[in-house]
Amino acid sequence: MRILIVEDEKRLARTLKDLVEQNNHIADLSFDGEDGLDNALSGINDAIILDVMLPKLDG
Repeated sequence: MRILIVEDEKRLARTLKDLVEQNNHIADLSFDGEDGLDNALSGINDAIILDVMLPKLDG
């Protein structure tokens, strides 16, 4: 499974990425709402972990 993590707190995002990858999944990171939306619209992810309060565009 490929999971997109959209989180502006980089330390938390990388921790979530590590946890996802420890469970044999692939994780992609985005650190703001605009980048997250672009990645989400690509259609390559099976699931999204989305923060609500993000820079540039709310989750």
